[in-house]
Amino acid sequence: MNALALGFQEIERSQLQLVGGKGANIAELSRIHGIQVPEGFCVTTAGYRAAFEHNAAYRALLDRLAALKAVDLEQVGEISGQLRELIREASIPSDVEEAVTRYLARCGEEYAYAVRSSATAEDLPHASFAGQQDTYLNIVGRAAILQHIGKCWASLFTDRAVVYRMQNGIDHGQVYISVLVQRMVFPQASGILFTADPLTGSRKRLTIDAGFGLGEALVSGLVSADCYRVEEGRIVDKRIAAKEMAIYGCAEGGTETRPIEPERRHAQTLTDEQIVRLADIGRRIEAYFGCPQDMEWCLADDVFHMVQSRPITTLFPIPEANDQANRIYLSVGHQQMMTDPMKPLGLSFYLLLTPAPMRKAGGRLFVDATAMLSSSASRAKMLHAMGQSDPLTRDAIETVIAREFIPLLPDDQPGPGAGGQGRQPAFMRTPEPFDNDPTIVTELMNRTQASIEALKRGIRAKTGPELFDFIIEDMQELKKILFDPRSTAVFMTAMNASFWINEQMEKWLGEKNAADMLSQSVPHNVTSEMGLALLDVADAIRPYPEVVAFLEHAKGDSFLDELARLEGGREARDAITAYLDKYGMRCAGEIDITRTRWSENPATLIPLILGNVRHFEPRESKRKFEQGRAEALNKERELLARLRQLPDGGQKARETKEKIDLVRNFIGYREYPKYAYVSRYFAYKQAMLQEAARLVQAGAIQAIEDIYFLTFEELHEVVRTQRLDERIIANRKEEYKVYDKLTPPRVITSDGEIITGSYKRENLPAGAIAGLPVSSGVIEGRARVILDMAEANLEDGDILVTAFTDPSWTPLFVSIKGLVTEVGGLMTHGAVIAREYGLPAVVGVEQATRRIRDGQRIRVHGTEGYIELLS
Repeated sequence: MNALALGFQEIERSQLQLVGGKGANIAELSRIHGIQVPEGFCVTTAGYRAAFEHNAAYRALLDRLAALKAVDLEQVGEISGQLRELIREASIPSDVEEAVTRYLARCGEEYAYAVRSSATAEDLPHASFAGQQDTYLNIVGRAAILQHIGKCWASLFTDRAVVYRMQNGIDHGQVYISVLVQRMVFPQASGILFTADPLTGSRKRLTIDAGFGLGEALVSGLVSADCYRVEEGRIVDKRIAAKEMAIYGCAEGGTETRPIEPERRHAQTLTDEQIVRLADIGRRIEAYFGCPQDMEWCLADDVFHMVQSRPITTLFPIPEANDQANRIYLSVGHQQMMTDPMKPLGLSFYLLLTPAPMRKAGGRLFVDATAMLSSSASRAKMLHAMGQSDPLTRDAIETVIAREFIPLLPDDQPGPGAGGQGRQPAFMRTPEPFDNDPTIVTELMNRTQASIEALKRGIRAKTGPELFDFIIEDMQELKKILFDPRSTAVFMTAMNASFWINEQMEKWLGEKNAADMLSQSVPHNVTSEMGLALLDVADAIRPYPEVVAFLEHAKGDSFLDELARLEGGREARDAITAYLDKYGMRCAGEIDITRTRWSENPATLIPLILGNVRHFEPRESKRKFEQGRAEALNKERELLARLRQLPDGGQKARETKEKIDLVRNFIGYREYPKYAYVSRYFAYKQAMLQEAARLVQAGAIQAIEDIYFLTFEELHEVVRTQRLDERIIANRKEEYKVYDKLTPPRVITSDGEIITGSYKRENLPAGAIAGLPVSSGVIEGRARVILDMAEANLEDGDILVTAFTDPSWTPLFVSIKGLVTEVGGLMTHGAVIAREYGLPAVVGVEQATRRIRDGQRIRVHGTEGYIELLS
């Protein structure tokens, strides 16, 4: 059906491409019983396409837009302006005019109308595109309405709409525009209604913005609005704004801005009864659409008219739950230093591995902490642990506790969801005692490595459904290794010893974070060794200028093969290959099995290797390690000497020496369990990719990477049946795009409310940015704000500022002098490696990558936990 115009009641749900997002939503809104929607019709995209789709000049300008490789504002402005001019000057096709005339006669040509744009990429469940096209109010007469339809068509190419589409990866040539012509309402008041709090995400709290006159005054920011908040039919908050101006319709058409009478400027726009009534209307509309809505409303003669409704696209999804109990969820990504969304295969692998009560939301995982916080004993342990590792999460939890959102139950009564709690998290368990014998680390590592080698041998012969049975069986072995009480005891003992040293040295000697320097250059830290090993790779390449010059321009996977024809190329290739043999299973975001590993794309390492060649002398890895070890030993001698001078100093020194030995012997092992399970992941992945290739050959999937958008169980079934509904992959890919734009919260409740924590800090310098101190020292230098490790271009003395780091970022740490991250805790990987390398570091810095400019000079206070902006 390609009708040129449709009445709201004639529009069907499937006609998004004909009427646009706004048109589809207003049609649905008009179907809700008892909801007042002003009458009108839609000039469909068929008319727009008929007018311009075969226009050569129009297509040429679209091709110029498509050719832009980046958002070049000057070019966008020039081309968009030419498109708008072309569209405005074109005649509206006669059959479109006839359709408009016919519907105007039906609705009443004597009335005034609002003429609103409705693009096909607008008011969608995953992207609002709000305000990108134009709206015209109080348009009177057929000729004026036709003129403004042309203006709406032209607004498809406002600069802001073009840039928005470019940023969201939407093809300009695949977006069309329809126009809504809707009877004007001349209201006493109007505004916006959100059925969820857009600031906190709470689905229970509905918010209303209200002002006098037409809503354009609020939307355009001309006036401040009253704000009312309603929960479960009860007004819980009112803020009355000073309202100086309002926009009203003119009798002859158009609008004008007039001052509000002085006696009404501080008056409440809506009565309490009207607020509650409007909130009830909002809830009915939300229930009809099945998701939180952003609505525009008008009040005329005490009747509310709803003129628009669209999904709120910025809300973070609520983690799944099986009941209606109040629940609190903690972000796994913030603990694992990977807040990006994970693809379904990655999520399902993590769920197969973890014993914790996990829930999915927005492509991320959250721990249901309700049961742990329902018990006084486990609540105290959790708050203590979070206070040491992540004060922002602790502060958010305390906010929830203060509201009595999670009731405190007797310790012998299980809390909500306790049946799925699984084993207690490592940070809440008291480690089993063992002798301070470093050989336990070697024993654990050797046993694990032998198990990995056995896996690699065993998995080679497995194909088809048998492969998936084999992986499930092997994951039981992985769980035994990861959750071995001896293994947990090793790194928990070291962590507890580190906490003890920090607490006691501050108490006895007045020195903060003394354990940081003591952690430098410890043995058995596979992650810090990985960073130093890349310096050795640079040593193998540095003597060969031809190899260095080749790598400056090398791209793609074939560069290793091409190296062999250069002088020194074989040596370079062997060094890189040896590095990949040991560390090639690593990558950014490695807890997601679907992420591309270094072995799959070795070119990722080239910028890091070249940076090491440029910035360091030969044998730098040995020098760095020995320097760190010497500084740690000197610090140990200094602390013990100072302690011996105190009352009871001999005993204090002996206790401290025991704790130092525990840190030096065992803290390096903190990094090994993750290395071990990522190694296993890589073996699983390689085998599954071979199965994916067979599925492509059989026509079951289109591309090998499609398996990433299936869960492990779904992939198992597809391999068994060789069949898959291709719509599943397409839908999952669209979902992932949406999730990628969301910022996950540290803490979220079952009401959808995002609880944010804050640092309780005093006496910081003016303008300082607070964070969590995780590695001592003060460093001043140039901030390099880097969000993708592959784009790192660091110079000696730079301070890395990024959202998060995981072990894959470690090779960069040898080139920097300090670290600032938005995510992290005292014992997350970035913090551990920063201490081992002796880098001052502050983590958990809210919006650091936005508040600190790339190239800005900053000072990082790693002991006190704040950053000063110096330029």
